[in-house]
Parts: sequence; C-alpha cells; structure tokens
Amino acid sequence: MDTNPPLVRDIWSADQPETQGVDPWRAAVAAVAAITVLRVLVLFSTRLELYPDEAQYWVWSRRLALGYFSKPPVIAWLIRLTTAVGGDGEAWVRLSAPLLHAGAALALGRAAIRLYSPSVGFWTALLYAAIPGVQLSSVVVSTDAPLLLCLALAVWAYAVIWTSDDARQRRWAAWGLGAALGAAFLTKYAALYIAGGLILCSALSADARRRWDGPTLRRTVVMAAIVAAPNLVWNATHHFQTIAHTAENADLGNGDRGWRGLFGARGPFGYIIGQFVVFGPIPFGVLLVGAWRAWRRDPHPTDRMLLALAAPALLIVFVESIISRANANWAGAGYAPGVILVAAWIDRWQFVRGRTAALATQTAFALIFVVAVLNPGLTDRLGAGSAFKRARGWAAAAAAVQDQARNGEVGPGLTAVAADDRFLFNALAYYGRSPDGTPAGAFPAPLRMWVHLDRPANQAETESPLDASHGSRALVVSVNTDYQSVLKSDFNGLKPAGRIFVKLTPRQERRLDLFVGEGFSPRPRAPVSDLPRAH
Repeated sequence: MDTNPPLVRDIWSADQPETQGVDPWRAAVAAVAAITVLRVLVLFSTRLELYPDEAQYWVWSRRLALGYFSKPPVIAWLIRLTTAVGGDGEAWVRLSAPLLHAGAALALGRAAIRLYSPSVGFWTALLYAAIPGVQLSSVVVSTDAPLLLCLALAVWAYAVIWTSDDARQRRWAAWGLGAALGAAFLTKYAALYIAGGLILCSALSADARRRWDGPTLRRTVVMAAIVAAPNLVWNATHHFQTIAHTAENADLGNGDRGWRGLFGARGPFGYIIGQFVVFGPIPFGVLLVGAWRAWRRDPHPTDRMLLALAAPALLIVFVESIISRANANWAGAGYAPGVILVAAWIDRWQFVRGRTAALATQTAFALIFVVAVLNPGLTDRLGAGSAFKRARGWAAAAAAVQDQARNGEVGPGLTAVAADDRFLFNALAYYGRSPDGTPAGAFPAPLRMWVHLDRPANQAETESPLDASHGSRALVVSVNTDYQSVLKSDFNGLKPAGRIFVKLTPRQERRLDLFVGEGFSPRPRAPVSDLPRAH
C-alpha cells in the first residue's frame, strides 16, 4: 500500500518514468552523497585555519540575532547549530557548507527532471556538484552555500508551478516558492536577483503570465514577506545597517577607474574570466553559446524561463564590474537556473564529449584542490602557498598576543586588548576563545575594536568599540601601518611594545605591531577625509 499522499508522491516522482537500467535519480543521489562524504572528510582532515570572514561569522553565532551589520542572519544561525552539535573546531564551524551544497544539487536535479527529463536531472545534479566555485565553497563557511540551496529550492518550486495543472499542487508549490525566496533573502540579498528573474520571465513570456494566476501570486508574495519580515524589521530598528552596507559595498559611485580598472581582476574582463573559473570553462562556454543561440532564434519556452531567471545576476553584476567593481562569485545566484540549462543543452545537442570533458576537468580541479587543502606544505613547495595565506597563522598570532598581554613588557592593569582591523579582531576573538566558547575569553582583558572613522564600519566596531572606559590602558595590536598616525592621536600616550612575526609561507609573514595606549580620547573626525580634526 502506498502511504504517501498523491501530492507528495507526484512532486517527488515528477510524473517521469524511470529509464531502463539504473534509475538516474538514485544514481544522482548516490553520486552527490559520495562527493559530500569526501568533502566532509576533507573538512575534518585539513589543517587550514578559519579565514577571518569565517571567524567573523562564528563571533556572530555567539549572539544570535535577526540581522548583523553586513549580512542577514542565517549564516550565524547555521554555525550556531553545527557548533552546538560538535564544538567550536574549524570543521564544525564549516560543516553546513558541504551539506547545503548537496541539498542544492539534489533540488536542482529534481527541478531538471520536472522541466526536462530524468537524464537531464542526473547531469544537472552532477554538474552542479562539480562546479569549481561549489568545490571552493564546500570547504569554507560563507553565505553562498545557504543562498544557493534556497535558490535551488525556489527553482524547484517554480518548476512545479511551470509544469503542473493540478490546482492543489500549484498551491503548495506557491507556498514553497515564497518560503524559499524569503529564506534566501535571510541568507544574502543577492536573492533579489531571482525575484527579478521571475518578474523578467513574466514580462517576456505569455506562458509565465498564465501560470501566475491570482492565488499563486498572492501565496508566493505573502509567504516570502512573512519569512523575510524578521530581518526587514531588524533593519528598520537598526537604521537599515545591512541594506545600507550592501549598497555601500557595491560602490557604484566609483566609476572613474581608467583602463587599468577595466582590465583588473574586478573589472569587466576579470569578471568574465572569473565566470569561466568559478562556473567551469566548458559549462560557462555552453551557457554563453546557448544564450546566443536563444537570442538569435525563438527558444523553447522552458529555456526562455530559465534564461530569464539566470540573466539578472549575470548581467547586473557584469554592469557593476564596468561602472565600479565586482567579484566573480557575486553572480553565483545565476548558476542555480544556469546549470539546468547547461545540462539540458548538452543533452539536446548530444554534446557528450563536452560533458565528459567538463566533468573530467572539474574533477581534476577538485582533486588538485583537495590535495592542496590536505597538504599545505606541498602548495608551499610548488610556490602556491599564498593562495591560502589568509587561512594561516591566526592561532599563532592569538597565542603570541595572549602571551604578551599576560607575561610581556606590557605589565598588569590592562583594560583592553584592541585591534585596528576587523579581520584581526575576529581572528583574535576565535583563536583567543576560552574553553567554554566565549570569544576572546582567554585574554586578560576584553577584546575591543578601534574605530578609525567617524562611524562604525563593521559589526565589531558596532558591538565592541574601544571607548574611554576600556581605553585607560590598552594593548593595541596593529596590522595596518597606514592607521598608526591616526591611532597615536587618539591616545594621550602611545608607546611601542614590540612586534610579532608569524610565518605564513616560506617567503611571507604577518607582522603585528604592539603598542600600549593610555588615556584613550579619540579626536573628532573631519568630514570627507575621516582624519582627526586639528586642535
């Protein structure tokens, strides 16, 4: 007897017959599971330390909230969940990443089965799991993994709306689409790209407009608003910090960069090259060729729909790279629908060699990356150690600062340990944590963040600013020599207290300058320059 209700059974089966031989869906699940197990094993075997951004998210997770200065809250919630299970070690901080990407691969596979065929569903899941950017994102904890899972679920829900004539099924799919979009918004505001894609699709396609009947649209919008509301309320009660920071980070006013900026890594040419690297050279090439062919001739309605979903992220970030700057991964929201298109076009064109070459090259990249992550010494010998330098040396730096604060020339009576850089602050907070997981709990005085502008510019400066009550006698740890003249002007007295050198690679090291500052009394900053005003 089948105990599943018809709706659930239909969504999971996608009304698609099994092919002869191995069931493509079961094969996809097995392949993704094997890849995920390997990635989890790598996480628990690597000696790489947390990147400063990862340490920042861990610090946030110690105080759960509905929003943070530069990001929505889901990344902190995930870290709190995984560290509650296994502790605060690096692997447990990162554990959600490979699991979320596995979920995204399978959700996109289900969407592809709905939209095309079981075979396309299998290759979609496999191609997504093999994307170089996904491989990189599976060994670090960032907002990309939860965002892509939510967007994959949104694409799957929309695929049900696109293909189903059953009113009950469409109703549940609309609720699911709204929930996925709202959850995506709680992970990263790049979720708006897919929302824009849905609007674009409706503007371009009569088929799409017919599917957005009144009940479907209302359920989607209401559910998305309900799920996203907590962060919107948080922003409204915190001067729209995260939204303002996101807009400022885009730096759209910085358009006069000259030719050097256009050809730089974050300019338009660097952006395009970056997409071949992040998405994979052959899949991105297929995406470009397929998009060009669709532009020249009337595409299949489902192709048009997926192109509309993928276009806003890819094109808007490209424009941003022209007028300002852009990182390659900023367009990642376009790859949830994009990878389905690539798998469908390869299948339709019978481009078997291309698919084999794509998986082979991306598997080779994955293996090289895994070897590098597991054996940092090998990357040093090959001269590629600088690729991981930001994930090295923080534990040693925190131990050295702790030793200086307790036993060095600084002496007793410290009221604070202060950092002049947010990366340094978060690394010291994580690697200087106490056994019970209190950030910077191992230091003899509270860890504070020196604010060098006339306003906070990050979460550390918002929550833990160095102030007069903590600045009567502070050990200041500096990694930014450009700030030290301004730093000196904020104390009644600032004396050098030594330097710490931490080896990162055979040719690179991190230098920390130590000062003892007394009588913290920051001078008001001048407008525009943010430099201290003259007396």
